[in-house]
Amino acid sequence: MLVTLWAALGAVAAYAVCSYFAAWRRNVLIARKTGLKYFVVHASPIGLWWQLGIKIWSPMIRLLPKWVWEYRLLAMTPDWAYTTGQKLYQYIESDTFLTVSPYDIMLYTQDADVIHRITQRREAFPKDIDKYSLLSMFGHNVLTTEGHTWRLHRKITSASFNEKNAAHTFSEAIYQTRGMLDELFGAGGETKDTTKTITTLEHDTMTWALNVIGYVGFGLRLLWPNQKMPADTDPKLVKYGSLDPPDGHSITFAKSVERTLDKIITILIFPDFLLEHLPFQFARVTYEAKVNYLQYMDEFLRDKAKEAQAGEATKDGMDIMGQLVQSKYGLARSEKAIQAGLDDAEIVGNAFIMIVAGHETTANTLHFAIAELAINPATQRRLQKDVDSLFGDSDPSTWDYEKNINAMTASHLGACINETLRLMPPVTLIPKVVSTGSDQTITAQGKTHVLPSGLSCNLMAVSAQRNPRFWPTKPSEKTGAPTDLDDFLPERWYQTQGTGTDDEKDEEGDGVDYGGFQGSDISASFYRPVRGSYIPFSDGPRSCLGRRIAMVEMNAVLAVIFQKYSVELAVDEWASDEEVAKMDAASRREVYRKAQEKAQMTLNDATSVLTLKLHGGKHVPVRIVKRGKERFVNDPELS
Repeated sequence: MLVTLWAALGAVAAYAVCSYFAAWRRNVLIARKTGLKYFVVHASPIGLWWQLGIKIWSPMIRLLPKWVWEYRLLAMTPDWAYTTGQKLYQYIESDTFLTVSPYDIMLYTQDADVIHRITQRREAFPKDIDKYSLLSMFGHNVLTTEGHTWRLHRKITSASFNEKNAAHTFSEAIYQTRGMLDELFGAGGETKDTTKTITTLEHDTMTWALNVIGYVGFGLRLLWPNQKMPADTDPKLVKYGSLDPPDGHSITFAKSVERTLDKIITILIFPDFLLEHLPFQFARVTYEAKVNYLQYMDEFLRDKAKEAQAGEATKDGMDIMGQLVQSKYGLARSEKAIQAGLDDAEIVGNAFIMIVAGHETTANTLHFAIAELAINPATQRRLQKDVDSLFGDSDPSTWDYEKNINAMTASHLGACINETLRLMPPVTLIPKVVSTGSDQTITAQGKTHVLPSGLSCNLMAVSAQRNPRFWPTKPSEKTGAPTDLDDFLPERWYQTQGTGTDDEKDEEGDGVDYGGFQGSDISASFYRPVRGSYIPFSDGPRSCLGRRIAMVEMNAVLAVIFQKYSVELAVDEWASDEEVAKMDAASRREVYRKAQEKAQMTLNDATSVLTLKLHGGKHVPVRIVKRGKERFVNDPELS
């Protein structure tokens, strides 16, 4: 009996090994036919077991001779393009290559020409929606669908993204920035020269962005801890902005959103019945967040459905939930027979994706921009000079969107935002797939390659945006590197030499208007990168719906902050306030340069889950200081 069992186990193991190597060989042959260079790897870089166990597998693999694993392991490391730059491309001597495992073949490209052509050929290279399953957990939505279904979602969701609502966003971003500053300075803030050291900047920008999208996008007045609900707030909406959990809920709406996003991988991995009964705090917190969030959204949907059925007009602002609900509950019976709408799960799914895309991406970019400005005092001083020129000491509540926004985006405000998006795009890669209908061809560096049907294609945004083949560059004055494309240099956006073709007409597009903002993300007075080399909001028909809104928000918040304040890195790790006060200029520079070095290293450790951000408690400590009271950043010797 025992011998039979061992024989059976041996046969299963032998079959598994043979199948593994047979699949590996088959995929290598397919890769060779493409004519592209490739790495042979032992597992899928996106396989769940590899991703979850990488901290275990990597040290074991590194026990082998270095030549066996060095570049192969790098190609399988999450966020390798952000953390190691051009290293892998330089080794393989190509901007486009494949990884080949027994489980899949994946294409990676930083070739702007290839990226541009793929993004314009939507039918031939649709979005790889399997990679977005994480974001469909509450219902399919505009990000997780393709084909006819996607067109329906896009038509319904795009209606809210227009210039009128961009102006509304501008005003709300200013209002929320003042609320954030009041919170950071605390009681009596108007009498203080500086905040205490802030280690929660990422959380604070998240709260700011959620409050903006909550009000502009959904009509919800979310509060800072020092605020009270306005008296004219719709009674039905008060519970969503309350600082205390309303009846029937154990946490606030804002907290349910924050924790749901923070625990989204846990929600994906563990089914509800396990989260509910596991005796661990992470399970309890995750389950509580998910249940509360879904309950809030269901209540919100029901309220909006009643408004739609009663024929009430949609609210001021974008009213995203109102637009979504109208597609189902606002149609007469005769219209429903001929016009497709969304079901309840799709309404909740789209609301979720709008909250995620509308606040996490913007918040992270804002966080990185503020940190970079603190690291680069000369850039911060130039930005303040432009803000002074635009607004002087005028009250931000009087700023006018139509009058000011173009000048803002063409100033150092816009340049700093563009440069932050170039270096640290919210999404570092954009997954596409060769359509299942047929093979497709691409031309990469003058050679034509046939890509097999079903091939996963990763458009490496973070790599393309630092690719010296497509960006004017010179040796770095900061690090001595051969190029300055890893440096934060907003002034690169003022150059006109070698301007690309950002606004060129797309000859391969299908000519269909898919809604959303149609203009360029970059001011007409700035450098225009070659198409495909700057894609922080993707490109083509599936480009980000909210990119105009995001740019407006970020310009507004930076202008409000830097009109009256400077941001400095905290130096508490190296010197106390008393010690700094006694230092001469040279000593202050020395201690600040230590803070600059550490802050840059911290930003280099950013990783992606939903978006690129700092995880695991990592942070860049800063202080917000009234202008004229700085200790460091107004020193012209600090750059």
